[in-house]
Amino acid sequence: MYVCSCFGITEQQVKKHAEDGACTPRQVASACKAGTDCGSCVRRIQALLGRGACPRRELADQGRPVVSDLEDAA
Repeated sequence: MYVCSCFGITEQQVKKHAEDGACTPRQVASACKAGTDCGSCVRRIQALLGRGACPRRELADQGRPVVSDLEDAA
């Protein structure tokens, strides 16, 4: 079933991006552009992602830095 008709992204593709580490609709958008055009699919993407285990989300919930090696990013 299609989630994002603007870019032809399916539920399976969103789930695959989640398995690969995408924890938020923004991270899914970075991977495949879903949700970046009309935005009507963002809530569906969020529902597919749910509140499952995500290492980055767990770090953020603990108040720890989510991005490591900030010196390398500068």
